[in-house]
Amino acid sequence: MSKTHPTEPIPGGYLCSVELRTLRYFVAVAEELHFGRAATRLHMSQPPLSRAIQQLEAEVGALLFARSPTGVTLTAVGSVLLDEARSLLDHADRVRVRVGAAAGASTLTVGILGDGTDPGVSRLAAAYRRTHPGVDIRIRDTDLTDPTCGLRAGLVDVALTRAPFDETALTVRALRDDPVGVVLRADDPLARRDRLRLAELGDRRWFQFPQGTDPLWQSYWNGGTPREGPVVRGVQECLHAVLWNGTVGLAPLGHDLPAELTVVPLADMAPSRVVAVWNEGDTNPLIRSFIGIATAAYRH
Repeated sequence: MSKTHPTEPIPGGYLCSVELRTLRYFVAVAEELHFGRAATRLHMSQPPLSRAIQQLEAEVGALLFARSPTGVTLTAVGSVLLDEARSLLDHADRVRVRVGAAAGASTLTVGILGDGTDPGVSRLAAAYRRTHPGVDIRIRDTDLTDPTCGLRAGLVDVALTRAPFDETALTVRALRDDPVGVVLRADDPLARRDRLRLAELGDRRWFQFPQGTDPLWQSYWNGGTPREGPVVRGVQECLHAVLWNGTVGLAPLGHDLPAELTVVPLADMAPSRVVAVWNEGDTNPLIRSFIGIATAAYRH
């Protein structure tokens, strides 16, 4: 392996001469299995990313990816390197956090939208505490009027939320896709159906979000069509609008509902994407570590 001069120190061993930046490039390609998507995630063009991976392969002395017109797959060597690279990057992040903690208390403010009982949140919290026991985590629970949970206003460092919304100047990492259903009163005739389509709900009143709410967000939760109905801000207000007024609402499947309500899957509704989002260009290692841990926690 040829010697390079790393821009960031990493532990000794097999990869001690490789820049951490190059390892981050490799991990992005390995997780996306597509150079174009990895370049988008890294906010760079594809040619320099491809050159960096080719240089890394030359240094390792083996192909890391099997390339095809539809994307790439990891070779056996690439799979081994992925485990090692993640470990080294995690170690480097922990070093930064410990140094930061020695200089003063480290704090990460996390915005959470919607159901905080999601098992993915519980796994993430436990894993993050194990990895960063000295970090003070502050939670900002937000209503449904701001899908970025205060990120644009500078109220949080990173948000756990749902797409779609305006992603300008933000970086978004998809964590999970959830099927969506329509929330109805249990005594509603449509509640007896196994599955519904959006067109069958065209004559119903739907809940609305306040004026000024992100239009992409509003459109998604209205099934892509402008609707009439009461204005709500929080999950409980949505449920009460259904319970008291028979208003139609949408919700990800698998969430607990009061006995008086039920949810029927929608056959033609795109899944709701659970995402982690942070400000573009923010290099805070606590955020980077949070994203890595979140990605693993939501895979289960």
